[in-house]
Amino acid sequence: MTGDPVGGPPAVPPGPHPAPPPAPAWSTPGPLEPWPDTVRWQPVSGELIWVELLRLAALLGVLLLGLAVGWALSGHWLFGAALGAVVLAGAWRVVTIVRAVHAWGYAERENDLLVRHGLLVRRLSIVPYSRMQFVDVSAGPLERAFDLATVQLHTAAAASDARVPGLRPAEASRLRDRLTALGEDRAEGL
Repeated sequence: MTGDPVGGPPAVPPGPHPAPPPAPAWSTPGPLEPWPDTVRWQPVSGELIWVELLRLAALLGVLLLGLAVGWALSGHWLFGAALGAVVLAGAWRVVTIVRAVHAWGYAERENDLLVRHGLLVRRLSIVPYSRMQFVDVSAGPLERAFDLATVQLHTAAAASDARVPGLRPAEASRLRDRLTALGEDRAEGL
């Protein structure tokens, strides 16, 4: 018998115990994730992926057509190389569009709105409700085809303007109305 209670955990010998190992650097929140437990991020619609892919397809179509015509007329190998480079860049962009749309998110807090986006260069915008001048909702032809809208926040500082794309029109209207009301309430106290 070792003195351990039957069916219980083994007894811990008295004396100093080693400190637990530090958490790996990749598991600790970074500067762009300052509120991992207190902020509930709202994602944008996955339909935004299709909108961005169609925009990319239109751009690639024009580029590829121009390069193909140039190659057919001149026969120079540089047009063929440029054609291949554009195809590879387009394939890479398709992958990044999917990941970039999933990186978008917004969170409403008591005094401000948080907007995050970006893959390689991550961006976290914090827009205080009291600094908002107006809120704009827009929807281009592609966005309307997929029943989406973009909420654009305008502040006194042009560099701090934030936008939240890929919202359903009802959510965009709700967010616009809420932000406008909160902005008016907070501005009255100034």
